[in-house]
Amino acid sequence: MSVKNKNTEEKWLLPFCIIEDATTGNVMAINTVMKHYEGYILRLSTRELYDELGQVHYCVDENLRRRLETRLITKTLKFDLEPRTKKQRAGGL
Repeated sequence: MSVKNKNTEEKWLLPFCIIEDATTGNVMAINTVMKHYEGYILRLSTRELYDELGQVHYCVDENLRRRLETRLITKTLKFDLEPRTKKQRAGGL
């Protein structure tokens, strides 16, 4: 059984203050979020292409990459930081 080091796990997380600023529309915070997910977006948008000799070539589908980036920005701006309070108010608690 291996013990995970808390410091290495937290190293890969975005700080809450960055997320909070990004949801309010802070451009620098949104750029930080985009930079954080840049590698993941590139991985998702990478496609295998085969040439006439059957050799595999990998390339980034730029259209898909831009769509993923746009989706990340819109979902970040719509992100609700306090979903529990809305549920409590709706439920009458």
